[in-house]
Amino acid sequence: MFLPKYPDSPTPPPAYRHTVADQAPARRPVPQISVSTGAVAAVLVGGVVLTALLAAVAVTAVSVAVAAVVLRSMLRDQHRR
Repeated sequence: MFLPKYPDSPTPPPAYRHTVADQAPARRPVPQISVSTGAVAAVLVGGVVLTALLAAVAVTAVSVAVAAVVLRSMLRDQHRR
């Protein structure tokens, strides 16, 4: 009752012809990006140098701030006398 009924002699599928319009659009190959080890080394060295410069600027700023606070307190004591 609930079983599907199949035809006795199935008809073959129609012949399919490939035409230019039916084909998928041609994909262009993705360009290969090659990075040399020299370029990687240059980027790493540049990053290390920039990080070192940033650290030097930060240390200098902190030392100048500490020196300013010390000088300010010394001058304040000088004015109180």
